[in-house]
Formats: sequence, C-alpha cells, structure tokens
Amino acid sequence: MIATITGENQYARSRALHAAIQSFVEAEGDLALERLDGEDAEFVRIQEALTSLPFLANKKMVVLSSPSKNKTFVEQFEGLLQQVPDTTDLVLYEPKFDKRSSLYKFLKKSSDFQEFSDLDLPALTRWLVAEAENFGATLEQPEARFLIERVGQNQQLLASEVEKLSLVGGQISRQQITELTEATPQSSIFQLLDAALAGRAKQALQMYDEQRAMKVEPQQIIGMFAWQLHIMALLKTAGDRPADQVARQAKISPYVAGKTASLVRNMTLGRLVQILDELLDIDRRSKREALDLDDALRLFILDLGQ
Repeated sequence: MIATITGENQYARSRALHAAIQSFVEAEGDLALERLDGEDAEFVRIQEALTSLPFLANKKMVVLSSPSKNKTFVEQFEGLLQQVPDTTDLVLYEPKFDKRSSLYKFLKKSSDFQEFSDLDLPALTRWLVAEAENFGATLEQPEARFLIERVGQNQQLLASEVEKLSLVGGQISRQQITELTEATPQSSIFQLLDAALAGRAKQALQMYDEQRAMKVEPQQIIGMFAWQLHIMALLKTAGDRPADQVARQAKISPYVAGKTASLVRNMTLGRLVQILDELLDIDRRSKREALDLDDALRLFILDLGQ
C-alpha cells in the first residue's frame, strides 16, 4: 500500500499520520516501523528501505517525509514505487507539493491520497464543537466562534484550549473562555481595528494599552497592523469575488479572509489607501527621527474612526 498525506493544514495532516502509524504499530509492533526524511536521507538509503522485505515481521511501514526535497527520488520515483513489495506500507508525508509536478500528479492518481486544507470559519466552528464533545463538554457555536476569535485559527492551540476548558465540565461559557484563555496579539489587533473603524475609540485605545501591558512592542503592533491592512487591501481590490476564493489565490487562511471581509465591507478603496499611507509614514518616521511611537499609534487609532 502506498499512501500520501499532504496539505497546508498541519494539525489535520499530523493527526492523519499519527493515526496511520498507531494503527500499524498496534498490529505489527514498532520495530517494523522505519522513518526517513527525504531532505536528509541519501537516495540509496530510501531505495533500500522501500524495496527490502520486512525482518521478523509480516509487514513493515516506511514513513518518508518531504519526498519532494530529494532530487533523485523526484527523478526516479515512478520506477522505484513500482518495486515496493506488498509487504511494505509506504506513507509519503509531504507538507506542500508543487501541484504542477509529475510526482504530485502521479501520487494523486495512484496512491491512497489525503490532502488537508485549512478550515474556513464554519468548518472550524463545527470541528471545535465536536472536539469539545469528544472531551465530554458542551460548546455552542457562538462560544466556539468567540474562542476562535480570541486565540486564532491554529487547530493545535484550539484543541489544547478546548481540552483545558473541558476539565471544568458541563457547558463551556464565554466567561470561562475569557478567564481561562489568553487572547493572541493578532486576534486582539483585529478586534482593535474593528473597534477603531467603528468609532469605538475608547475601547480601541484600551485594547492598545492591553497589548503594551503584555510587552508587545510598538514595532510589533505596526507589523500586525500592516499584515491586517494587507489582507483588507487584497479583499477590497478583489471586487465581488468571495473571500474564500481570494484566500486560495493569495494563499492566506480562509478563516482570516472571511473574518477580515467584514472590516472592508463599508470602506472605500481610497480610505484604505489613506490608512496604509498613514501607517507607512509612522514606520518611516520612527526609523529616522526620535518619534514617540506610542503617541503616534494612539493618534493613528483615533484617526481610524474619523
């Protein structure tokens, strides 16, 4: 058997690999498992592992990570894979294929192919609700979305947080999420921008002060503002194209794109360009003069609501 595990969703990808290995080891034992890294292993070593018969076992499993990083493997994969005996389960674990490559096209057609994409907000919310249920707790969709907005869309982090929240037992509330989890800086910056653009200046400035109290430096905040404004510009210039389509083309998270779409819905492109210019001016001035960045960024936040 030849299986391929790939895709940009690192959490789902690693879970699939873990499940495949666990199932095999339970049946054949861990001595029948061999792991190789395509970036480091010599092709001769890969060839020997894939074509040799198992030792003191009925079957063996070979996990080859990053096969596309091995130039010789990429050149000779088709002939080599035809030599893999039925007694070997081969798992090709590749974070990101070049989808134009012959290797990708061959494996998609000729192997047990699993490709894991990042989840959009509705799918991520459903997954989080189910994950809480697996831990014996109840998480409603509004609270699941609140948790995502608070800590971000990293599934590994979300799984860890919902496991921690489930220890309390029963239904997970918004208050528990606020008390037991820590908001990520990027998530807070989105909320800060949302408040500032809606004219809630006091709330936005309070969020800025909270970031500074957590030792997030002004230059880091400028970088996070720039990243968020870049996403906003991509969505604004995309016209009527759906956010998930823009996300695929720009190679950004569909969750981030969907969430950011609400910020630009009622904003003109001219206003967005003006905001970007103001932030760029602050960044440039900070590099050539003694500028109080805290004051400059607070004024910038106040101007966002004008």
